[in-house]
Amino acid sequence: MQGLHLTADLHDCQCGLQWLTDGRALGEVCTKAVTAAGLQAVGKLVHGFPATPQGPGGVTATLLLAESHLCIHTWPEQRGVTLDVYVCNFGADHSAKAHALMACLVALFQPSHSERNELQRGRVAGSVR
Repeated sequence: MQGLHLTADLHDCQCGLQWLTDGRALGEVCTKAVTAAGLQAVGKLVHGFPATPQGPGGVTATLLLAESHLCIHTWPEQRGVTLDVYVCNFGADHSAKAHALMACLVALFQPSHSERNELQRGRVAGSVR
């Protein structure tokens, strides 16, 4: 149950628009980033949203990992992205891999600024970590 949950809210992303609007391209780059970080994807679901009067539609991408999950939501009309990386550390500590995955994705989107959070989850009662 113990794990590391990383989140990032990315603002004013300077990346190419395809990373905010093209579900196929985003899904592929996420799969590559997961593998490069040493994590194992076991499923993927990507959904593209239609354009609105405010601009092109965004993308929601979720990769199920043997270690837990990666979720991305894009708002191209705001050039914004939210990232969510959670890894369970049962049997091995995957924290460094989670940080590597997050760093890869932040670099892809090239935000002008971001807010990041890190949460240790699932501490077993009585354990110190």
